[in-house]
Amino acid sequence: MRDILPVLSGWYADRTPFGLATVVAVSRSTPRDPGAAMAVGPGDEVVGSVSGGCVEGAVFELAREVVADGAARLETFGYSDADAFAVGLTCGGEITLLVRPVTPETDPSFGAVAESVAAGRPVTVSTVTDGPAPRGTTLAVWPDRVAGTLGTPGLDAAVTADARGELALGATGVRHYGPHGERREDAVSVFLHSFAPPPRMLVFGAIDYAAAVARVGDFLGYRVTVCDARPVFATPRRFPEGVEVVVDWPHRYLRATGTDDRTVICVLTHDPKFDVPLLEEALRRPAAYIGAMGSRRTHEDRMRRLTEASLTAAELARLRSPVGLDLGARTPEEVAVSVAAEIVALRWGGSGVPLTRTAGAIHPADS
Repeated sequence: MRDILPVLSGWYADRTPFGLATVVAVSRSTPRDPGAAMAVGPGDEVVGSVSGGCVEGAVFELAREVVADGAARLETFGYSDADAFAVGLTCGGEITLLVRPVTPETDPSFGAVAESVAAGRPVTVSTVTDGPAPRGTTLAVWPDRVAGTLGTPGLDAAVTADARGELALGATGVRHYGPHGERREDAVSVFLHSFAPPPRMLVFGAIDYAAAVARVGDFLGYRVTVCDARPVFATPRRFPEGVEVVVDWPHRYLRATGTDDRTVICVLTHDPKFDVPLLEEALRRPAAYIGAMGSRRTHEDRMRRLTEASLTAAELARLRSPVGLDLGARTPEEVAVSVAAEIVALRWGGSGVPLTRTAGAIHPADS
């Protein structure tokens, strides 16, 4: 979708209706992932792709139809052994597409969404794909505002909360709700399309604990990098597939690496020659979470060294050390869970206490 938005923005600004087909679900082997899009505009101009050529002809006709009659469609294409010439995927997978008409009247927030994407500002587009809510209806969700409605205040609130959660991870997928946003029902299906790259997790110190933290970070949707100055430890085979492994001095690598307000930094070296210069750099730059491993004695020594390095009280207050929540963790995997729990709690303002000791809504609705 992102690559065709400049063309779509031009059509939208000219108030020219176009049909937009978006991959909302896939199974087995498929050429494109959820979020891939194809559009048919004025003069039957086609931009984008949803299957690498397998079903584009059929989607072209569907896009023209939805522009003509104004009704969104949900269509599934898959491979048919019984009819090799049927319209479908030759790779044996299955894709589900939402095909909807887009005009300033049907999607008033499309222009603002396109501007945000072009400017690199995160936004999630939530679109009804099935259920009693009108198919194709959209709700645009930014970190600080929303635009549109899916039909009921309860559904809007539930989807807004989930959209911001997906946006924090740069994730895209279908969620299910009741007609008024009930979490344990599936009457309404909503496709949450997040326009944001996955947040980064930077793990420093290629020890056993780092491998466990990298695994849980990858599971949570982070793009994980492990960095260590010691090549004997910083080897890709010690870490999950997809985790980037870098051999460099930690503070030098961080100095050359961009971070933002979603970045997580985990310092697991607990060696002053590594972690003090690294934390000097980390605590003075944007990050959602900065945690450092070590005993309380190590923490006290580290804080003394950082104070001597002229870090301010406000900068030192950002440091989560010793790292993690008090779960009684012992093994690397258990410690990784405690670190992940602290990261999640800090992101959403959780208390970290057992839910049995709390009262009120478990998932407060976002405003």
